[in-house]
Amino acid sequence: MNIKLQKSTLHKQSNIAITGSKSESNRLLLLQALYPNITIANISNSDDAVLMQKALKSSDTIKDIHHAGTAMRFLTAYYATQNRQEITLTGSARMQERPIKILVEALRQLGADIQYTNNEGYPPLQIKGQKLQGNKVTLDANISSQYISALLLIAPTLENGLTLSLNGKITSVPYINMTLSLLNDLGVKTHFEGNTITVQRFEATENVKAFTVESDWSSASYFYSLIALSEIGTTIELSSYKENSLQGDSCLAEIYKEFGVETVFAENTITLSKKWEATQEAIKLDLKNAPDIAQTIAVTAFGLKLSCNMIGLHTLKIKETDRLVALKTELEKLGASVDITDASLHLHEATQINENIIIETYKDHRMAMAFAPLALRVPLEIEKADVVSKSFPDFWKDLQNIGIKTV
Repeated sequence: MNIKLQKSTLHKQSNIAITGSKSESNRLLLLQALYPNITIANISNSDDAVLMQKALKSSDTIKDIHHAGTAMRFLTAYYATQNRQEITLTGSARMQERPIKILVEALRQLGADIQYTNNEGYPPLQIKGQKLQGNKVTLDANISSQYISALLLIAPTLENGLTLSLNGKITSVPYINMTLSLLNDLGVKTHFEGNTITVQRFEATENVKAFTVESDWSSASYFYSLIALSEIGTTIELSSYKENSLQGDSCLAEIYKEFGVETVFAENTITLSKKWEATQEAIKLDLKNAPDIAQTIAVTAFGLKLSCNMIGLHTLKIKETDRLVALKTELEKLGASVDITDASLHLHEATQINENIIIETYKDHRMAMAFAPLALRVPLEIEKADVVSKSFPDFWKDLQNIGIKTV
């Protein structure tokens, strides 16, 4: 399904309710599987969260999580701990190209029985669950935080807890802190100092522990972009958000000041307002703690004809697609000049934006959503637009409700 977006203007005032954070939902779903006394409200309606729930509830011995990367990492760790349960964990063709060796080797350090059924280092995985006796793991610190979080989530069930040592500079610290915070809320004792994380064993009580998932900040990024590209005075209210968020992408509130967007926090909501024109200076950002918003920021800067330098993007190469290459390709179709390395992107100041370009999405939800705000500048077409269901199924409907016109 392709969507053609007309050149549009946002309504002056809008309200949008965004579903729960995918990252937070999947962490809590795994904890709920380990500790059934947990209840969860405002679970994400994203494909990733739906697939996670389906896999956990299913009695099938083959668990197909399609394109859900978080589910692949978290469930690998989970099923490794499930004594006398043997399953095969697989996914889409792209998922079978995404490396998982680092996590598998770490789990093997703890005593896990995991075998590759096809290519070494990649799904599908054959997992024979058992009680893991190990309690120490050493990893490089610059790996995906999902590997680290997968280990931390199962750590309270291990006989002697877990000591995790990280070598080098740690990537995506906010996502690690999110995991630790949820564990702490459950009652698990943790300690994170320097490059060492310790998690103590935890036995659940019979008391029900209720969690409410905060709405997804990554999803909010597209509305920040829309406001940045709008006229001064345009506002959107988003719910449900909190000022002291566990999510790393909440740095949007600070970053988008450079694009003229003010964020006002109220009880359970944020209001985004276009208050001033963006600075004409080059935008310089280190996104090692929030790489998922890089696509949105690059498109915003391009739409405002600003130059933008972003570093800390090394994890983008192993996402749904190689996001750095995809960004360069699609932005240049629109008239941009872009330089990339394995970990950075430099967008040069644009002189024009080409109209009626078809944006390829590469089976990547964030490619579709990041480019959509350019409809405030030019008409364009988003190829295979239904890919947004991975994280934000209501995205196109919400855009139409705030003034984006489709053909």
